[in-house]
Amino acid sequence: MWGGDEFVSTPPSKTVRFGGTVSDILMKYSKGDTSDYELLKHQLTDPDIKDAQIINWLQEFRISVTSLSKEFEQLISVLLKLPWLGRSQMVIEEYLAFLGNLVSAQTVYLRPCLKMIVSNFTPARQIIREGNVDISDSDDDDENLPKNFDTCHRAIQMITRYVPSTPRFLMPILVEGFPFINKSARTLECYVHNLLRITVYFPPLRREILELVVEKLLKLDVSASRSDIEDAEESSASHKNGADKSTEEALFNMDEDEDLEDMRSNLDSGMMAHPVAERLDYGMCVVFSYIKDICYVNGVLDLDKTKSLYQDLVAVFDKLILPTHASYHVQYFMFYVCSFKLAVAEAFLDHLWKTIQNPMNPALIRQTAASYIGSFLSRAKFVPIVTVKACLDLLVSWIHQYIDNQDAGSKAFCDIALHGPFYSAAQAVFYIFIFRHQQLLDGNMKKGLAYLQSLNFERIVMCQLNPLKVCLHSVVSLFAAITRKYQLVFCYTIIERNNRQQLPVVRSSFGGDSVQVFTNPLDSFFPFDPYILKRSRKVIDPLYQVWEELSVKDYEELKQKTKRVVSEDEEDDFLKGESLQNDGVIGITPCSPDSFLRSPKSIGSPPIDFSFCHFDR
Repeated sequence: MWGGDEFVSTPPSKTVRFGGTVSDILMKYSKGDTSDYELLKHQLTDPDIKDAQIINWLQEFRISVTSLSKEFEQLISVLLKLPWLGRSQMVIEEYLAFLGNLVSAQTVYLRPCLKMIVSNFTPARQIIREGNVDISDSDDDDENLPKNFDTCHRAIQMITRYVPSTPRFLMPILVEGFPFINKSARTLECYVHNLLRITVYFPPLRREILELVVEKLLKLDVSASRSDIEDAEESSASHKNGADKSTEEALFNMDEDEDLEDMRSNLDSGMMAHPVAERLDYGMCVVFSYIKDICYVNGVLDLDKTKSLYQDLVAVFDKLILPTHASYHVQYFMFYVCSFKLAVAEAFLDHLWKTIQNPMNPALIRQTAASYIGSFLSRAKFVPIVTVKACLDLLVSWIHQYIDNQDAGSKAFCDIALHGPFYSAAQAVFYIFIFRHQQLLDGNMKKGLAYLQSLNFERIVMCQLNPLKVCLHSVVSLFAAITRKYQLVFCYTIIERNNRQQLPVVRSSFGGDSVQVFTNPLDSFFPFDPYILKRSRKVIDPLYQVWEELSVKDYEELKQKTKRVVSEDEEDDFLKGESLQNDGVIGITPCSPDSFLRSPKSIGSPPIDFSFCHFDR
């Protein structure tokens, strides 16, 4: 073996080099003689080029770097395509030195150099061909991949020392290089990992990079609905059962056995059957790991780092998540970071509460914020009951104040366009009560009942705004059953009256009026409904409150009460005189087709099998 100095000073063995030195070639090219220039490019693109050849060329290019003006752009492009990663350490060091010299002497090549580095953030494609047919096209699982990624990040930091403005040029390249939605899960995983790694040594880019990652994951999330994912899993399970049956029928057919084994291994490996869900699952795993790695230092929560990351995450949440209707999984990055410290969860709740209160916010944003509060308080195990009560007090107080303000005015009637935030806040309260009522009553039943009575649910459900008419039927029916059980309020007269009322006329966005049945007039969704991505849900499951089934007695009573027809004599006086106002037209937000799809009971949804919508939506 050669020593370092001996290797550099010794000409490459068994190599044939044509043309003169780099400096001579560049000079000839400037005078119009391009023969050696073309020969040089040809030698640099040789697929069998040796390490010693690369090192010699790079050393000569470093000497002539000041001559490599923009007219040699093609030559630089060839140099940037050299297969330098995965080669000997001496090639890597020489290449890094060349990049540093190049960008410092010719800043015009900064962007091409950064693009080359970023292009190595994903595994290379490994294509196997027979004739002109590609028989295999998959990610190259190179064992040197982690080392190559390390080298890429080292290159970016080295370039930044020469060109301090590098981060400003890097961000557009990161956006441009993000893999398309149809790329493999492994490709997405590697790229997201490397993006987030940049935030460690370029903190000013962190919020922009988080925005980019969340934006791309959101596109995956909304393109794979919960029902589509569940259908794919059910279909996959059916195929697995078929595979098991076929195995018994074909024990001695070795070819079939191998195929069936491949099928079962995929099904048992934790892979998502839905391809988009599979990519999203990988991406969410990376995001969760990143959040934990940033917030925990040597296994101990770093409060300052957690606070700083939370501020960036909540800014991304406001910009991207809150305006996005019916995303299913990506918003769980807020759920996860809030689980680290109660103060973080309370800060998030306070942020949502201020969003609801602010009349300058669009009504849809305020309504969505209410859905987030309701779902978060219902599903987060790590939020203690004292915090739940504090939030309930705020929400209920705001609701009563809203009723007070409307009672004295001319708009005290059921209209979603006018009172959307009110209805969403009321539904959040009902939803929290359904999930948390047992904890509210635990320990001291008398004290718990006194607290629930102090919330004055009766006034809320019986006000002229009639929230029971607008909220999801599944939420209303469970709320009615539980409040009746504890004699807090009797809702069934109102529910039956609402059910018998004439359907509202809904103004169509295409012009004219049309009568439609809306089982979800608020177009509401619960953002922390059960998390169904297989790999990343392992992070969420320990923190998550699943729906606890009603007892058989309560369930039977619930079914009987929802089917019960109440006579007109039993109806409340205000209901007899209630009529639709505002010309019978109720303003309704555009309804997402997936906003009230059924979730399976197997993942913790309440068992509603009567005429109302499913609870976990």
